[in-house]
Amino acid sequence: MSHFYTALPALPVRHGAVLPLLLACALLLSACGGDSAPEAESSPDKAAAPQIRVVPVLVAEVRPVTLRDVLTLPGTTEALHDVTVGAERGGRVEWVGPTEGDMVRQGEVLAKIDMKKAEADLAKARSSYELAVKQARRRKELRAKNLLSQEELDQANTELEAATSDLTQAQVYYDQGLVKSPIAGRVNDLAVDPGEYVNTGQAVAELVNVSHIRINVNVPELDVRYLNVGQPVKITVDAYPGETWDGEVDFVAYKADEGTKTFRTRVVVDNADGRIRPGMLARVRLERRVVHDAISAPLFAILDKGGERVLFVEEDGVARSRTIEIGVIDGGRVQILEGLSLGENLIVGGQDAVEEGVPVEARPADQSMLPPEDGPQAVAGINSPDPESRIMSTPGRQQPEAAHVR
Repeated sequence: MSHFYTALPALPVRHGAVLPLLLACALLLSACGGDSAPEAESSPDKAAAPQIRVVPVLVAEVRPVTLRDVLTLPGTTEALHDVTVGAERGGRVEWVGPTEGDMVRQGEVLAKIDMKKAEADLAKARSSYELAVKQARRRKELRAKNLLSQEELDQANTELEAATSDLTQAQVYYDQGLVKSPIAGRVNDLAVDPGEYVNTGQAVAELVNVSHIRINVNVPELDVRYLNVGQPVKITVDAYPGETWDGEVDFVAYKADEGTKTFRTRVVVDNADGRIRPGMLARVRLERRVVHDAISAPLFAILDKGGERVLFVEEDGVARSRTIEIGVIDGGRVQILEGLSLGENLIVGGQDAVEEGVPVEARPADQSMLPPEDGPQAVAGINSPDPESRIMSTPGRQQPEAAHVR
C-alpha cells in the first residue's frame, strides 16, 4: 500500500501570479459584503412615518359690531351767494369804492356812474314837484271858498301828478347810477375803473358770500331713497387732509339727470372762518343706514377662489373654508351676510397659505386686526381701502369696493 503515498514532485511557484490572485479574492469579498450595508442603512427610512406640514396662522374671534353704510361722493365747493353786479344804465364811471377782497354790506355803494347829470335832473324834478304841491293846495282852498272854478282845481291836480311822475323818474335815474351790493360778502373781482365808460348791463363787480358753502353731488338712483332734506352729513376737503366739517342736505332733485340717471343733491356747510373756498374739491359722506350687531370680517381676510369670496376659519386645529356673501362695507370691514357665525375663529393672517383641511397652528391676532368696541372705524387693517377716497354703491350691486378682494 505504500505505493499510494509516493511523494509527488514539487511544482514550481511563480511570485508574479500570487498578487493577482489576492486582489481577485479581495474584490469578491467586498462585493459580497457591499449588498448588505445599503439595505441596513435604507431600512430605517422605509419604516419612518411621512412628515405633516402645519401652517402657522393668526386668528380673531368673530364678534358683533356696528357698521355704518356710508356713501361717499365727490363734489366741488361753491359760494352760497355768488353775484355779478352790472350797470343799470350807461355812462362814465365817476367813483369806485371798495377794492378786491374788501368786505361789503348789503346795500353798500360800490360805484357811481354819471351822477352829476342825474343829480341836476333830480333837483329840477324835486323843485317842480314842490311848486306843484303848493299850487294844488292854494287852489283847493280857493275852490272851497268858491273863488275858483272846478276846472282850474282839476288842472292843478293834474300838474301835481305830472310833477310827481317826473320826480319819481328822476329818482330812479339817479339810483341807477349808484351801483349797490345786493348781498353782504366780499368783492372777488372789480371789472371797472374810475373814468371808464360802461354800457347798460356791463359787469361792474363780482361778489361772493362764503359764510356758508354749498356742495353739489350726484346721487345714484338706488341711493336717493336714503336721503332727506335736513339730514346731517360729514364733509372732507382735499385741501385740508384729516379735517372734517358737519353739514346737512339742503335740496334733493325731484327729477333725475337723463344722461347719468343721478339726482343732484345740494349740501350746505357752515364756513364762518372762511377756510373753505369756492372751487375746492370736497367729498360728502352720506350715511344711508346703521347695521347693529353685524357679523363682519376684515376686507384683507377675504380671498377669491374660482370667482367665489372665501374666508378661512380655524376649527380643531384645521383650516375650514367658508363661502360668503357680503353686505355693507364700512372702512376696513365688511358685513358677512352668509357663511360666517359669531364665535368662530377667523383666520386673519396666513390665510393665503392654507386650504380646506390643512392643519394649522393658531395664534391670537394683533389687536389692530380685531374689531373695536365702538365699531370698525378705528380698524387699521392691512390693505384696507381709504373710505374718504372710495365712492361706494348700494350693496347687492356690482360694487367698486370688490376690486380689493383677491
